[in-house]
Amino acid sequence: MIEGRKELQLNRARARLIYDTVYQQDARAYRHHIVRADTFHLSAVNWSNIMTLGAIGMVFFMANSLGWANTAVAATFSLTLLFLRTPLLSAVGALPTLLSAQVAFRKLALFELAPYQPDFPVPAATTPWQTLELRDVTFHYGENGFRVGPVNLTLRRGELVFLIGGNGSGKSTLAMLLTGLYQPQSGCLVIDGQPVDAGDRDAWRQHFSAVFTDVHLFDRLIDSQGEPASPARVQLWLEKLKMQDKLKIEGNKILNLQLSKGQSKRLALLLAVAEQRDVLLLDEWAADQDPHFRRVFYRELLPALQAAGKTVFAISHDDHYFIHADRLLEMRDGRLYELTDSERERATQDAIKLTDTGL
Repeated sequence: MIEGRKELQLNRARARLIYDTVYQQDARAYRHHIVRADTFHLSAVNWSNIMTLGAIGMVFFMANSLGWANTAVAATFSLTLLFLRTPLLSAVGALPTLLSAQVAFRKLALFELAPYQPDFPVPAATTPWQTLELRDVTFHYGENGFRVGPVNLTLRRGELVFLIGGNGSGKSTLAMLLTGLYQPQSGCLVIDGQPVDAGDRDAWRQHFSAVFTDVHLFDRLIDSQGEPASPARVQLWLEKLKMQDKLKIEGNKILNLQLSKGQSKRLALLLAVAEQRDVLLLDEWAADQDPHFRRVFYRELLPALQAAGKTVFAISHDDHYFIHADRLLEMRDGRLYELTDSERERATQDAIKLTDTGL
């Protein structure tokens, strides 16, 4: 409801429908479970009191009526039970917290988190490379979920690669696999012919900077070692991105992050370029840019990145500009294909027609 608040504010009928059919039902179910849980908890506490007092009464009954012991022994047993009453009630009272913790740990176990480390490991310096490869990589969401692969992909240093494909074809999943953010179910990552072990996956990720569609902005411009980024490089790319008058920067800290969607993407690209990683992944970066700056992106920014020695892997739908790519890849139903010759010409036919007509 919070994330969709703008749409719900515009359509009050939808807001009422969601309130009645979703929010109210969930609220009633939550209240029902909370009342049951509190009832069981209080019942357990009260039964603990009843059992303790009942045990004391039983001790005196057996001592006085049945003659099993004298009054002094019965009083000793009773005092012992009274002293045990507090820790017993505490144990019963802690049971809801322990059950909640158990549920939380079960949920955490589903994330397959890495083992705890007391400190951030120092990443190893990236070594010179010529090829990064996904070899027979597969990934699927659950047992019967969407499946990607097997994927075989080789990136060569300094090339510009475009990835295209329909919605739901697996482009973003491939991007997550390529950057090492998703762990393949099978297959391996390979650098210059050498497979990467599971423990070296962080070293693989050190090669990449990325701008995803759901971009998140940080306020520090840093390089690959976490140090302040080069002011000269920052100023150069501020001018290339036409953001020199939009951003307020003090040292390496950005003071204003309240930007439009397109400007946020430009700032995210600036942050990625400042990191000085070898490979730059851009997930539909130009989708939120105006037509003029989209042209600047494909005709000026991408060649500038290539000239700086960067390998660029761009997910794109802009068929007008496919001709600028060194290689054109396509995802179809979770499988990766490389388009060459006539296939590539068909993919860029709209751009070719526009060029022929002089538009």
